[in-house]
Order: sequence, then structure tokens, then C-alpha cells
Amino acid sequence: MGEIKLIATDLDGTFLRSDRSISKENIEALQLLGTKHITRVIATGRNLKKVMDVIPSGVPFDYIVFSSGAGIYDCKGKKHIYRRNISPETSNGIIKLLAGEGINFNAFMPVPENSYFWYHRGNEVCEEFERYLEYNDGYASSLPNDKNAESGLSQFLVIFPNDESLFNQLKTKVENLFPEVRAIRATSPLGTGYIWMELFHKDVSKGNGIAHLCEIIGVHPGQTMGIGNDYNDLDLLNFTNYSYLVENAPEELKPHFENAPSNENHAFSIIVKRLLGVS
Repeated sequence: MGEIKLIATDLDGTFLRSDRSISKENIEALQLLGTKHITRVIATGRNLKKVMDVIPSGVPFDYIVFSSGAGIYDCKGKKHIYRRNISPETSNGIIKLLAGEGINFNAFMPVPENSYFWYHRGNEVCEEFERYLEYNDGYASSLPNDKNAESGLSQFLVIFPNDESLFNQLKTKVENLFPEVRAIRATSPLGTGYIWMELFHKDVSKGNGIAHLCEIIGVHPGQTMGIGNDYNDLDLLNFTNYSYLVENAPEELKPHFENAPSNENHAFSIIVKRLLGVS
């Protein structure tokens, strides 16, 4: 364990319980890592504002890789140290495509202001889309008539029923038309069974975010550990040298990584203490 210098954890379904609370054991594990001078990192699909909603200021993380790696925040220095947005040309092309096909979507402002977003209602009513708008009341505004993102955007969110074929069809079309971006699949964090498609710059992923952070603070990739629970954690777990998937992860992902207990049973704490040799 002496060689590990950085540990990165996903939030929803991994570090957080399902009710978004933090176990006493996970807090103690973070404190223990601090005494060993091991860098503690959140790697999440949440934007920074949503991270702050569930992680109180006293919880001792050192860095936050947010919006799936589109930005990195230094918790101690209270400053942004990395951002990666989609160009205006590509952003506007994607808006035109999705709106033209009558798709419900959200388009997020550039990092670090990406808690704010535009929404567009498509041809079919989607309960999950409306639920997301209600949940983010105060941060959403209707797509402007000129549909012009002058400064580019950080990401897009498209919500599908639980139908992989629809996801794959749009993923292929978008990535072929706009090679600057990549589509990332995620399970709805609202627990409703929908599939979420997130479109980011092709260089954005949790794994690349941790790689950038390692370069900034001087940590070798072989000195890293990651823990996650879903499809959007794959880049993270493929990057970190020691990688764990919690029990509540999709079954098809489990054979590829070391398994950990569920998020309800403070998996983060158990893995940290196992690696540290602490009972």
C-alpha cells in the first residue's frame, strides 16, 4: 500500500449510500488516508454545484474531478485547475441535429458555469426529462430561438427509455457526424431505469481527468486506485492501477474488475482499510 499515492472514488452508488448520505466509516477512511498523505479524489458525473449539494465542506477530499472529467477543482486552494469544453461549431451542430430530430435534450454551459443549462422539449413527452427539469429548477432555461452557443458547451444530456438500440443508434450518428465528441452511457441516478447519454469532448472521461490530475500533482498512474459502480466509471477503472467495482454494479461489468461490497455497506471504507492493512 505504500506505493499508492492517489485514491479516486465515484459518488452516486459508490461512496454515497442510495439515500445520498455518507457513512461514518467512509468519513473515517478519508481521514485515515489523510494521515498517510494519500490524495483523496472524487471522480463523478455530477457538476461541481451538485457535488457540493451532497459533500459538506468538512468532508476531507483534496480534489474533485467533476462532470465526468470536464473540470477539476482543487478543494484546498478553492480554484479550478482544469476544464475541457466542446467547441462552438460542434456545440451548435449538435443542437441543430437533436432539435431537428425532435429529441428531448439538455445543453450545459461551459465549465465552470455548467450547473446552468438550456433545455429543449422534443416530439415525445419523457417523464424522466421532465423530472430532471423539476429537480434542477432555477438552473434551466429554454433553448434560445437562435440556438447559438457562442462560447461552446460543456456537455449534452439525452434521456432514453431503457432501450439500448435507441442509445446505440444515436451514439453512432453523433460520433460519426461530430468526431470532436464521444457519447458516454450512464444509468439514471434517479433510480428510474432510464438510460442517460452524455455527450462530452472526446478527451473528457473520468480516467482522463484523473490522468490530468496525476500529471499536475506528480503521481504515477501505477500509484493510483479507483472504485466505481457504473458504465461511466469504466474509463476511471481502466486507468487506475488498482480498480474495484461495488456489488450494486451491473452484472456484466463485474467480471472485469475486483469486486467490493455494496455502497450501502461502506465499500469505500472496506477497500481502503484492506489496502492499508487496517482491521
